[in-house]
Amino acid sequence: MHHQTPETTLKNIFGYEAFRGNQKEIIDNLLSGGDALVLMPTGGGKSLCYQIPGILRAGTAVVVSPLIALMQDQVESLRQNGVRAGYLNSSLSQAEALQVERAMVHGEMDLVYVAPERLMTPRFQELLGRTPLALFAIDEAHCVSQWGHDFRPEYMQLAILAERFPQVPRIALTATADPIVREEMAERLHLTQAKRFVSSFDRPNIRYRIVVKNTPKKQLLDFLEQEHNEDSGIVYCLSRKKVESTAAWLSDKGFTALPYHAGLPQQTRAENQRRFITDEQVIIVATIAFGMGIDKPDVRFVAHLDLPKNLESYYQETGRAGRDGLPADAWMAYSLGDAVFLRQMLDSSEGSEQFKRIQHQKLNAMLGFCEITGCRRQALLAYFGETLETPCGNCDTCLSPVATWEGTTEAQKALSCIYRTGQRYGAGHLIDVLLGKGTDKIELCGHDCVSTFGIGKELSEAEWRSVYRQLVAGGLISVNAQTGGFCLNEKSMPVLKGQEQVRFRKDPTPTRKGKQASRRNKASRLMEEVCVAPGARALWDKLKTYRKETAAEAEIPPYLVFNDATLADLIDKMPTDDLELLAVSGIGQQKLSSYGDEILAIIDEHLKDFI
Repeated sequence: MHHQTPETTLKNIFGYEAFRGNQKEIIDNLLSGGDALVLMPTGGGKSLCYQIPGILRAGTAVVVSPLIALMQDQVESLRQNGVRAGYLNSSLSQAEALQVERAMVHGEMDLVYVAPERLMTPRFQELLGRTPLALFAIDEAHCVSQWGHDFRPEYMQLAILAERFPQVPRIALTATADPIVREEMAERLHLTQAKRFVSSFDRPNIRYRIVVKNTPKKQLLDFLEQEHNEDSGIVYCLSRKKVESTAAWLSDKGFTALPYHAGLPQQTRAENQRRFITDEQVIIVATIAFGMGIDKPDVRFVAHLDLPKNLESYYQETGRAGRDGLPADAWMAYSLGDAVFLRQMLDSSEGSEQFKRIQHQKLNAMLGFCEITGCRRQALLAYFGETLETPCGNCDTCLSPVATWEGTTEAQKALSCIYRTGQRYGAGHLIDVLLGKGTDKIELCGHDCVSTFGIGKELSEAEWRSVYRQLVAGGLISVNAQTGGFCLNEKSMPVLKGQEQVRFRKDPTPTRKGKQASRRNKASRLMEEVCVAPGARALWDKLKTYRKETAAEAEIPPYLVFNDATLADLIDKMPTDDLELLAVSGIGQQKLSSYGDEILAIIDEHLKDFI
């Protein structure tokens, strides 16, 4: 098993031609016995950073991982590549666990994955004392941070490894971009002296898009039908009720959409998650409870029907798309209601003033991100302290630039109307006043007599909603925590007095693509980019069928046989012998011997049909 160099291991075992980013440096650092703290985004190839040294160094690499599903996935993936890997968690019988332990002690395991709570038991510590150790890898290391969203108390004790096994190199890895969490990790895991490797947190294959929400379900349907007709994806909603109604509605429209939230029976959740991982073209509609431990590489889109409360959550949730590096979409529908609701929720939440102040800053950044007119990727990365030199060309604002308009007078009218009506009404009523509508409520309150009644007829109702949305997002209006009504604040005054100008973004009007976008003849964006050659689509379908049947037989998810990037490369290269097959991304020696003959036969058959 032990190949000489990281490069040959990468090629022969994992089937890749070249390292990405700083993978090679990290691997060399571990091979020479150094500790490492690795900050790398999802989909950046974190696991290779400890898997390759684990294979090359003498002894067993022990990988601490917090989630059973993730462990099993990784181990199965390594076994598919012919690596001696195992895991120890509560899903194993005693006999199975003993077998893995015995192999560890005898040096017959390259990598063993273990849950943090098991690692800290006296029995396991004693086992480690008898095992030749290659390294310790601590995955999802942000779980050690109380500041983070996935705090796991067992992670706090992992610093013991440094004291008990000072000679064994340690590597801690996370995809969390929050600087506070990073510092806490280094401190608590005793890795302050470790070499740090920070990758770019850009995910260039994800296209970011935010639309103004008016008919959310219909907008979601248009997005899916036009671009993701046959794809797997995740739709996030805030409430359980909305999760269920959205899943039912999409199913009704012919999609395979399954709900997932904490209120469903454990069995249903497990079954829906299993189907999402093993079937193709399944959409999961979920609350944010879903996604930790999902290593599915071919999620083609993440859609938000509700706004996340900060950019950290947005980055983490959208980051579940496109882990295979192929084109993916992050799509979100956002409205004035979202902005009002989140501000209200925050003000009425428990927590110290300092906590609320920080959360408000985070929410301001999230709302600002929705309203920007420049490149979204530049703004997102800037929030995490990274500079992208030029606009990305792969987000909505780059692809169709946003127009802005000088709206100081309109802003003054909108703010005056709040003041004149007593600072306690929401947008609906205020807009009726500005448009001079004779509703019962207006007459009852006597608002047909205020000076702002009917002074806003130059804009439509939708345009006034856009004005109020942008004023709330920009913090020029405060929201009453109890009633949701609008009131003025210190930022409103300079605008009212004419000391500050206001520019608004012009909301693009949604264009319905012509009849060609009907579900029958529109595939996904991925298909359009991959299947260019004549007949490529037919071959793609044949390869997918083969992959599905092979996976079902082995009882593993299809992407562990080959991921979509490998299928795309097969179609691109059309290999006709073993040597050419080895040049395909993701095919190493083991996969060549497991599946090579059948793949070559499928391609051969296909070429006969098309030549």
